[in-house]
Amino acid sequence: MTSYSKDVWMCQSVTESFARVVHGLQVAHLTDGVIQRSKRMILDTLGVGLLGTGTEVFYKTSQYSKIYTSNISSTIWGQPDFRLPPALAAFVNGVAIHSMDFDDTWHPATHPSGAVLPVLTALAEALPQSPKFSGLDLLLAFNIGVEVQGRLMHFSKEANNIPKRFHPPSVVGTLGAAAAASKFLGLSLAKCQEALAISVSYAGSPLANAATQTKPLHIGNAARHGIEAAFLALLGLQANKQTLDMEAGFGAFYVNYSPKVLPNLDAYPWLLDQQDVAFKRFPAHLATHWVADAAASVRRHLAADRAPLPVNHIQRIVLRIPDVQYVNRPFPDSEHEARHSFQYVACATLLDGGVTVPSFHRSQIDRPQVRQLLRKVVLEHSPDNLPNFNSLYCEVTVTLSNGASFTERSDTFYGHWRKPLSQEDLQKKFKANASGTLPFNKVEDLLRIVEKLEDLEDCSVLTTLLKSPFLPQEASKSSQYVYKPIL
Repeated sequence: MTSYSKDVWMCQSVTESFARVVHGLQVAHLTDGVIQRSKRMILDTLGVGLLGTGTEVFYKTSQYSKIYTSNISSTIWGQPDFRLPPALAAFVNGVAIHSMDFDDTWHPATHPSGAVLPVLTALAEALPQSPKFSGLDLLLAFNIGVEVQGRLMHFSKEANNIPKRFHPPSVVGTLGAAAAASKFLGLSLAKCQEALAISVSYAGSPLANAATQTKPLHIGNAARHGIEAAFLALLGLQANKQTLDMEAGFGAFYVNYSPKVLPNLDAYPWLLDQQDVAFKRFPAHLATHWVADAAASVRRHLAADRAPLPVNHIQRIVLRIPDVQYVNRPFPDSEHEARHSFQYVACATLLDGGVTVPSFHRSQIDRPQVRQLLRKVVLEHSPDNLPNFNSLYCEVTVTLSNGASFTERSDTFYGHWRKPLSQEDLQKKFKANASGTLPFNKVEDLLRIVEKLEDLEDCSVLTTLLKSPFLPQEASKSSQYVYKPIL
């Protein structure tokens, strides 16, 4: 790895030290591991974003955004005749990415990609650049945006666990988006520092809006506000240059805030090089994936592969899970609540053997058998089962009316960073998600381009594919892509 001076982390101001990293990092600092992992994140994010363009929350936010016009515009993914100013395009595409809670999750606990990638695709298309933005330019800015989020999360012990107060993508994601935009725009060191400081005033969304249509706005707003902060810094807007150093600055979002713990580094160790990312097999809060994993194993004791579950013979269902209140929803009444419900995901898995995209359609949530099972669910919280994505576990026990009882435990589900999706399964997920919006040949082209992103000379090739129309004659080919989660 190319050496990077430890001086960047030893400045008097933490805010300035971050700006120096954003400004100073170059393509040569990207390791092979970081490039490969970030390409997986980019591919997955494009797929879930394209899938998300069919959701109700995407429709509402895109209709709202049409009130804005500009001579400079960027593509809305999968919508050939719909363009918006770059900041609004990043907002709408960001909403699409998180509209089904299908995007990647990192430890420290946040959704890192959705706030950053829409910024870069919007800017790459909208801004005149000679030479053009390359794939390596995009990879560098993307990883800087992710890295800034991780560094900020490491400032707080509270941020190590599943959040209780603020949704992290709306806090650190906003600063990550600003950092990525600053790098892509080529801002000076001083203006990088201003952009980060400005973006803090845009940051923050309370978790009270989790499991509602508003939660996807957190990702969209992070992307939009990151671009706006960078543009405002470019125009000379000033902010407090000590914002990241202060408890009344960035520290307002987290308790146990200790910004002075910056490492003294002889080289730049990318966090993404040290820690992988979780890619979801179905669109729901990451903690529910442990429940689905354990529930699928219990189901094998109760019914053959395709046989119906003996619902009437089930007396009690116990879920031993960490205490995460906003994922505790005994009787979800919408798709968004169901995505944030330990209880629903467990019952849907017991009934169907697995969870897929259609599992969260209203018709599935309202099934009488689902409601019958939900009434039998009890939650238990063990003191050793902390709400931490790196250490939590789940046990599911189903007791029958004849007294028989079956228990299964999940410590690591398929898709977690300790048990990552294979490249083949990640590609299958992407194809299944993208093929409902893009034609067969464009899905394949996107896959090939992301696989060789570091060799791409002009990012406009990528954005051109993202706005391709869906051709009716391609429907039969696209329908061959069916992603079935492995539980």
